[in-house]
Amino acid sequence: MRPSFNSNKNVMVYDYSDLVEKSRRWAEQACTSGWIGKDTARQLADFNSSSPETLFSGNVSAEGNTRPLIVAFMGGTGVGKSSLLNRLAGKAIARAGIERPTSREVTLFHHHSLAIQHLPEQLPLAKIKIAQHEDDAKKNIVWIDMPDFDSTEQGNKQLVLQWLPHIDVLIYVVSPERYRDEKAWRLLLAEGARHAWLFVLNQWDRGQFEQYEDFNRQLHKAGFIDPIIFKTVCAENLQADDFAALESMIISLATEHIVRQLELRSLQVHKNELKQQLQYALQLLGSPQSTADAAKLWAEQWQHATELLQQGFAWPIQNLANYYAEHPGSLPSSGFGAANTLVLWDDWAQARFDDALDAFVINASQQGIPATPLKNRLSVIREKAAKIIQTQTELAARQALSNPGNVLQRGFLKFTRVCEIILPLSAMTWVGYQVFMGFYTSNMTSTHYLGADFAIHSSLLIALTWLIPFFILKKAQPSLKKSVLNGLNKGLVSGFNTIDSEVLALVENISEQHAAQTRQLAELIEQCDVSDPATIDSDSPLVRMLVG
Repeated sequence: MRPSFNSNKNVMVYDYSDLVEKSRRWAEQACTSGWIGKDTARQLADFNSSSPETLFSGNVSAEGNTRPLIVAFMGGTGVGKSSLLNRLAGKAIARAGIERPTSREVTLFHHHSLAIQHLPEQLPLAKIKIAQHEDDAKKNIVWIDMPDFDSTEQGNKQLVLQWLPHIDVLIYVVSPERYRDEKAWRLLLAEGARHAWLFVLNQWDRGQFEQYEDFNRQLHKAGFIDPIIFKTVCAENLQADDFAALESMIISLATEHIVRQLELRSLQVHKNELKQQLQYALQLLGSPQSTADAAKLWAEQWQHATELLQQGFAWPIQNLANYYAEHPGSLPSSGFGAANTLVLWDDWAQARFDDALDAFVINASQQGIPATPLKNRLSVIREKAAKIIQTQTELAARQALSNPGNVLQRGFLKFTRVCEIILPLSAMTWVGYQVFMGFYTSNMTSTHYLGADFAIHSSLLIALTWLIPFFILKKAQPSLKKSVLNGLNKGLVSGFNTIDSEVLALVENISEQHAAQTRQLAELIEQCDVSDPATIDSDSPLVRMLVG
């Protein structure tokens, strides 16, 4: 800002510019992350923070410590606004005539003490006609003649829209024939709250009082409680009109106090407009409660999906169990399906899983949760699901084949293997003892030594103590098919739980990001409410010049 400007004003404008920049940065990153759409981000990124203060930023006035009041004549084609500026200047400085559209350029009329060195980039000096005067009574006013906004030339409308944010007071010029122009009213309604307004019913020598009353009623409908309307005549034979009152009114407004009030009000209007856009973006983000409910939505959707997937996996799991029961040593190191055509997670399973994720995103979107961040993050899970199921089921199958059966079966088999060793040894020990004792006894007495019956019976005993555990081991071995089947089912459940956990972790992360986005946006909205009060003096003409 200019060094001669009030320091509090500079701080105020700087804070607002900083707020606009923060909003733009937030919109950029929120759009990149998918929280808001490109259109919403573009509205915030293209938010016009221009103001009358920025029009002459860097241009130093020779006298005074306040910037000039920026006053612009605006109106449709042929209403005579250029003629009004020429009358004000006392000479032809703005092009006027019967050719239409008449005004194709912007004309600046200001005191010679104001040195205009440069303007904002979109308003280059090369495209502006500048005229100067030496009337000290008007040295704090810059008069601007705007192009005809209703012209068929698109460039004229663009020029008007570029200049409007830089205007303090708009002198809205109409004629008796064109005061109900539809384009003019649309512009008036769009710009009504952003400026102070004076109205000129020009070419009054051709007007009627009923037209004046109708024009006044139209302004009431537009929001002006008691609009100030001047009736002027711009003809060679000047008649008595309100031009002198118009000129006097503008000069009376060119004070530091009035300019300060206009700046404060303009700033608050801009903040309110920015706040509305930020609040709209906040609505698009959805409520924190809706994001918190996403986990519940996923739980319901995933329960239905797992039931469907388990039904569909019944046949592939049976085939895999049969295959690996017949080929226990052929489990492929690179996953199921690498060595054969049996695939567990096939296109059908992937399609059902994609359907579940899509349904979750749609349901979440219906609850007010932004769908794009959720959809983008879930794309990782879509690609990982097959690998998760493959890894978990293969691991469980390997464990089942390496350790078949349940705990009771494995304990019984272990006991039987011990018996397979201990029982034959015990039987042979007993038989050996009986042979030794029989031999010893037969030498001491006349008792007959062990006979053929003992030999047969002892052989049978030894054979039975070995054959019975051996037979039990053979018959009690757990089924590899059932073991692999149980392992595959266990791995499938483990894979489902892993997918569920990863989705829930992703949803929780998105909830945290959503809370952060909402918090940043709420802080920006709160900053929009912080400003100096734009109180207008009750006896000031601004009361009648502003939309109520």
